[in-house]
Amino acid sequence: MRILGIDPGIAIVGFGVVDKEGSQLRPVQYGSIQTEAGLPVPLRLKQIFEAMQSLLETYRPDEMSVEKLFFNKNVTTAFTVGQARGVIILAAELAGVPVYEYTPMQVKQAVTGYGGAEKKQIQEMTKLLLRLKEVPKPDDVADALGIAITHAQFRAFISISEGVQK
Repeated sequence: MRILGIDPGIAIVGFGVVDKEGSQLRPVQYGSIQTEAGLPVPLRLKQIFEAMQSLLETYRPDEMSVEKLFFNKNVTTAFTVGQARGVIILAAELAGVPVYEYTPMQVKQAVTGYGGAEKKQIQEMTKLLLRLKEVPKPDDVADALGIAITHAQFRAFISISEGVQK
């Protein structure tokens, strides 16, 4: 199974493509989509959407996992990130890729085993779990890989619940 993990943002969208074979995880590609701060928001959203379409076409993930938004103190930032999240999810929907959403606490729990883990702990565990030489930069990229790992961990439970519902 190929999973595309996404850490949504307007300035930086982190992405991580991970293959899950049995209990093994293998990083395929990771990086970021970046937009320029001075550009109008509609143009930045278009750039994110087009870059997502390209990622989905190039890596053909079976499923995509996205971090759920937690309410930010800066309402303007929260709205803009929400808009970016929307075009990211739309791109996946148009590509026929199912989307799963995880809270920051679920990511912490899945990657480190502790829901109160610090960002640095998550990044170090991501590096270890994927056998990377160093923590990917910027942080959004490491976060996206953590979100992909989270989906890989939760996938067994999703399969069981889907089987029960059928």
